[in-house]
This record gives sequence, structure tokens and C-alpha cells, in this order.
Amino acid sequence: MLRSLLLAAAFVAGAAPAFAQTIETQARQAYIVDMKTGTVLLEKNADEVMPPSSMSKMMTVHMLFEKLQKGEVKLTDEFPVSERAWRIQGSKMFVPLGSRVKVEDLIRGIVIQSGNDACVVVAEALAGSEEAFAEQMTKKGRELGLTKTVFKNASGWPHPEHVTTARELAIIARHTIEAFPEYYKYYAELNYTFNGIKQGNRNPLLYKPLGADGLKTGHTEAAGYGLTASVKRGERRIIMVVNGLPSMKARASETETLIDWAFREWENYSLFKNGETVQQAGVWLGDAKNVALQAGQDLEVTLPRRARQGMKVTAVFQEPIPAPIQKGQTVGKLVVAAPGVQTRELPLIAGDAVGQLGPAGRIGAAVSYLLFGQQK
Repeated sequence: MLRSLLLAAAFVAGAAPAFAQTIETQARQAYIVDMKTGTVLLEKNADEVMPPSSMSKMMTVHMLFEKLQKGEVKLTDEFPVSERAWRIQGSKMFVPLGSRVKVEDLIRGIVIQSGNDACVVVAEALAGSEEAFAEQMTKKGRELGLTKTVFKNASGWPHPEHVTTARELAIIARHTIEAFPEYYKYYAELNYTFNGIKQGNRNPLLYKPLGADGLKTGHTEAAGYGLTASVKRGERRIIMVVNGLPSMKARASETETLIDWAFREWENYSLFKNGETVQQAGVWLGDAKNVALQAGQDLEVTLPRRARQGMKVTAVFQEPIPAPIQKGQTVGKLVVAAPGVQTRELPLIAGDAVGQLGPAGRIGAAVSYLLFGQQK
């Protein structure tokens, strides 16, 4: 018999909200996601192809971080500055022609100073040419799950085929934070001086007590003003991508508003820990009458605070569960539903192994079921 057992629900006076609280934004593209649960808080044209401008530099840095982590490059290594790197226009860290620059300086030159010249230096050192490096960036993007992103250079310099989406920029950001905790710290630095020139980080959120610790701004005439940001408050971290804003001022004010909204209106709720027993279920023809049903992984959900009142967590499973049962075997599912939020399903697993009764025991159980309607 299929059982659907309601585990948690809040009963409130009046009707539950029909949809999640949302917010308007003047950005052409916007995407906000909770990093721990993967819940999307806001999306506006999130899969629309757009120019990433200097937000492209996150992938350039990602490629360099990967080389450092593998030990193929050291922070103290020095890369040569070509004439092409020296001559490139736009934002620069002002590397001297013919000089050699330490990798750690180049990281700061890209992350803090948004140096196009630093990007070319890195690209040429790692791949021989910027074009070859851009091909490697695109290939790495495919490995990370980016299906629409194409890189044509290392800096985000305008190119008609150099494109991405807000959702895919968030994937790069998330992977950078998760994969390179020892290097991600550079994104939070406020300023850096190189070649006698001090420049401040272009990320406006770093200068306010918002919890921001990265990542990268961007701007071109075609793209408008954009920002990929990560903000951590307490145990929660969100990643936000906006693009197509009309000015630096709008970028600063709009992103601050969106961040405050994301933390004010949404919350993470821990329901079950991995391996925690949810309930007991009857076993058919087993050497134990019951088996513990456990959460197959941590169950934490991100919900609008108002939707929390209408949240329901339901265990769905077939009962009795026929023996034999292996420990860790998936025997059902947990279904989490709330008004206006996408339903989530997680596995219910058997907490213990349950063997099957021998022939005599199975016959006795079958007779008992026929006579009394239940297994004795």
C-alpha cells in the first residue's frame, strides 16, 4: 500500500500566500541563487545571451587558480609582458613593456584592477596566445556545464561572438568559491598598488557592511553595467548576477537593494540531517517487523519567509516494504512543497538491513495475513 504521511505543516488562519514574494529590477538580466540549496530567488532573462564584458575575467582567473592548485604554476612565478599585452586598451594594471610580472600580482591586477593587460599576459603565458587561451576557457566552461557561453578573449573585450548568460556567470562564480577557497580571498581585497599606481576594487558592494566578498564587475557600451557578486551572512551565501544597468550609480544602488531583499524575504530552513530517522515503516516477510526510514541527504530548503507558513513535508513510500532490504536502499521519497515554490523531492533510505524470513516463516506470515489481515 502506498503511504503518504504528512510530517510537517503549519496551520494558519486565512489563506496561505498564492505565490512567492518577488521584486522588480531595472537590470536587463538578473539572477540570484542560494549557494547551499541551489534555490533560485530571482531570475529575469537569466538564459538570455548577453555580452559578459569584464565579468569574463572570472573564467580567466579560474583557469589560473586551477593551474596553481595543481602545482603547475606558483604564485611567485613570473610571466613576460608582450607588446600586445602592453598596448591593449581599456582598464589596465599598467604592466611595463618587456617586464616580467609575478603571478600573484597578475591575480590582483585582474581581480582588483580589472586589468585587460594582465589578462593577456596570463593567456599568453598559459596557452601561447590569447586566442588559444580563449578556446581553453570555452572548453573549461563546457566541463562546468556552460552551454551557451563562448569566450573569444581573456578580458571581455567586445566581440560579437563573446557571449554568456546570467545563469552561467553564476555557475562560474559558484565553482570558483567551492573549488578554490585558498585563492578566492583575492576577490575581497579593496585596493592594490602596482607600478606606483593604486587602484580600488570596482565592486561597490565591498565598501559597505553587506557581507560581500567578491566577485567581478563589468561594463561595455553594448552590455551596460553588470556585476557578479557573492554575499555571505551567517551560514547563508547568495550569488547574484545583474547586467544591463544604465550607470555605475544604478549598479551600486540596485545590487544593494536586491541583496537586502534576498536576505530579508528568504530564509534557509533545516528539516532533516543526512541519516536522520524520519519514521518507521512496516516490513513484509522480513526478520524485523519495521525498518527506519532515513533522510538520504541533508534536507535544507530556501523559502520566502511568508511561504514557510504553508510548507508541507511528506514522506511517500510503499508499505509494507518487502524484504530483503539493503541498508541505504532507496525505499521512498520526501516531498517538500510550499506556496509558489518549486516542489523538492529527496530520497528516503533504509536505515538498516532487513533479511528475508525463511520458507517456514514466510508461510506463517502469509497465513497470518490471510487470517488477520496483518503480518504477526
